Parts: sequence; C-alpha cells; structure tokens
Amino acid sequence: MLPKLYRNHLANRLTRAQLLSLEIWVWLLQVHKNVKIEKLAAYYPLPIKYESRRRRLQRFLVLPSLSMALIWFPIIKEIIKLIHPSNQPLYLALDRTQWQDKNLFVVAFIHQKRALPIYWQFLSKKGASNLKEQKALLKPILKLLRGYRLIILGDREFHSIELAKWLRREKVGFVLRQKKDRNIQVKGKDCQSLSCFDFQPGDSHFFPNIKVGKNGFGQFSVAVKWKKKYRGSVEKEPWYLLTNLPDLDSAIKAYQKRMGIEAMFKDCKIGGYNLEGSKASVKRLSNLVLLCAIAYTVSSLKGQSIRFKGQQEYLGRLRTVKQKMTKNSNFLIGLYGQTWIITQIFVKDWVEELMSLNRNKFPFYQKGLRAMELIQQGA
Repeated sequence: MLPKLYRNHLANRLTRAQLLSLEIWVWLLQVHKNVKIEKLAAYYPLPIKYESRRRRLQRFLVLPSLSMALIWFPIIKEIIKLIHPSNQPLYLALDRTQWQDKNLFVVAFIHQKRALPIYWQFLSKKGASNLKEQKALLKPILKLLRGYRLIILGDREFHSIELAKWLRREKVGFVLRQKKDRNIQVKGKDCQSLSCFDFQPGDSHFFPNIKVGKNGFGQFSVAVKWKKKYRGSVEKEPWYLLTNLPDLDSAIKAYQKRMGIEAMFKDCKIGGYNLEGSKASVKRLSNLVLLCAIAYTVSSLKGQSIRFKGQQEYLGRLRTVKQKMTKNSNFLIGLYGQTWIITQIFVKDWVEELMSLNRNKFPFYQKGLRAMELIQQGA
C-alpha cells in the first residue's frame, strides 16, 4: 500500500479502480524491478488472459488523468516540504540520460547524496538540449517551488551564458560547469580561455565578477577546482564553474551535490528498475517514468525511515570507521526492505520450520522479527 501522503493526493485525481491499479503497478515495480510492459503484464495478478492484462496496462498508461501537473507536482512538493529544511537552499540538478532512441531530460532535487525527480520531458531528438528546451523544463519548476531559495546545478551541457543570464533574471542561484575553451577577461588582462591558466592538480581559484564569454560578455564569477592526485589517479582537467554564488567554497560544495542525479539515473536503470529496457512509446514511457518516480521516492522515504529506526543492519552493509556514508543508499535500503518482507511472507512456513530447527538462535530471530515489524510500518 502506498503511504498516506501519496494516497491522499491520488485519491482526489483517480477513480478507485485507477488508484488500485496504480498501487498494483507500483508494487510490481518494487518487487520485480522491471518497467517492460510485457513483464509487468505477466506479473499482474488479475485473473484474466495475458493479452488482456497487457492491453489493460497500455490503456492505463495513456489515461488523461495521469498528468504530471495534477498527479505528481502536488506529491513531490509535499515531499520537499516534509524532508527539506525551509531555511536551507534547495539544490536542483539538470541532466539527460539517453538510450536507444529515447532522450530523457530531467530536473531533480538533491537529498542526502541522491536526487529525487521533480519534472521530466522526452526530447524529440538525440543529443544535447538547447536553451529553449532547458527553459521549458525549468519554468514549471520555478513556479512550483516559488518561495524556495533555488540553486541550479548543471554539467558542461548547460554551459550557456544565455542560460546563466536567464537564471539570474529569475533570481535563481546556479553553478554550471564550463568547457575549458570558455573565454574570460580578468581586469587588466586580455581575454583568454580557461585552459591558458596554469592550474595544477590540487589547485583552486575564484574569479569574482569577471567578464565571461567572447561575444556578448556576461558579468559572472568563475570557480576553479582541480582535485588532488589520489592513489595514482588524477582528473584530466579542473572543474570550471560559472556561478552567481558568493565564494569558492559555496560553488564547489554546490556542484559536488550534482552527482546525486547520476546516482538516481543508475538506480532507475541497471541499479533498480531497468528503465533502459523499455520499448514503449514516448507517451506510455513518460507515464512509466511517473510510476518509477512514485516507486523511487516511496523506497527512498522508506529507507530514510528504516535508518531512523536503526534497522538498516538487517538490509545492507553498515559503514566502517573510515567511511562517512553507508554502502547502500536510502533508496536501496527501502527497496531491499520491502522485498525482504514480501519474500518472508511467501515462504513463511519454510522460515518457521527453519527457525524451529535452530532454537539456540531464537533470541536473534526474535530481534529480526521485531525489525520486520518496524520495517513494515509506514514511512
């Protein structure tokens, strides 16, 4: 069953039958970790013929009521309100992922080294997005999250000076990675590309309020950070970051958070739901991504709850002394938790017999059963 937060919003937009169907599809995603329509139809437990189950899912995925603005925006806004401190900046990462002929463009907010999807579009082309597409993706989000102090994070695809100018006009913070051939003009010197500066691994520098760009200069700051050589490995070049944040430390810490969206893509693809395996049409695939977004955030919030209750040791490896974070994310902890409970229910008789054959371990089994009870409780 979906958490109350989701059900309250969905019940206002879907019929009872549609809501039950959505809960079943999300549950199947969590258990079987596959978004292929053929696979989901094969697992769908309604006692009808396979072809009828497949067509039922296809029809469900083109329902007009499955609108992101109506279905997803109220839920994700409530999630952000629930888990993000109102006095802290909200970091939003832009990125694309491409497979086969599909080109998915996503904006997500960063939470605990992971990203949670807010809005997405499939581009009708291969390759990088342009300024028009970037603005089209961001405008609904700026409206949805009005009142938050937003900071947009983007890799080299989003190096555009025009994008930076537009974000500044919208009173939004940004940190956008630049290509090494980006021209800047430091006061008292000629215009030159960033690659002309003699930066070395371990160096960092901040150019405040300088002219950036060869044609049609913009006035921005540029932060430079080249990671130190570590265990014989060194980055090929520094981070060149175009920003309107006040100092080097703020810009570097902000851009480091962008990596959360790459972790999210991995979770939704080979690490979680095998999104890249789907061959559905763009319309159906967009709504499959909606189901993934619901499933992904449910698992992430569930994992956060499990950690808070101190039961994560039953579901994944604990951190060692020298590590700052555990090996498994909140998403995986939540996903494993649900799978563990479901598996135990289906093989309950075998498990009970196995426990009876190892009575000396009974105190540990009791603790584990108590952990299951806590994990089953809502996020």
